[in-house]
Amino acid sequence: QVQLVESGGGLVQAGGSLRLSCAVSRRTFNSYAMGWFRQAPGKEREFVAGIGWYGSSTYYVDSVKGRFTISRDNAKNSAYLQMNSLKPEDTAVYYCAAASSGSYRTPNAYDYWGQGTQVTVSS
Repeated sequence: QVQLVESGGGLVQAGGSLRLSCAVSRRTFNSYAMGWFRQAPGKEREFVAGIGWYGSSTYYVDSVKGRFTISRDNAKNSAYLQMNSLKPEDTAVYYCAAASSGSYRTPNAYDYWGQGTQVTVSS
């Protein structure tokens, strides 16, 4: 069983920054790819970013490239999403997810999920 707990969401003005954290309760954390998804009201869940086992391979959806950075610290069993230059359209519930297959670029590969954290960007 893998448990994921997100933190770091909140309310921020447009142009501001937030850093989301995801703590994973699994000693074999480094065998999981990690990703971040988001879901805005009335919209489908969107795959935002993914990172491979050792952090050298990453994926970003086009709308966040250059603004968001995904990272991980295997020693701390944690993953992060640094979000800069935030826009009102980034407002959503953000979910951390883990892929036991290690496939960081494939949304359907993610099989463990956190409970989500709200990010609200005001204009």
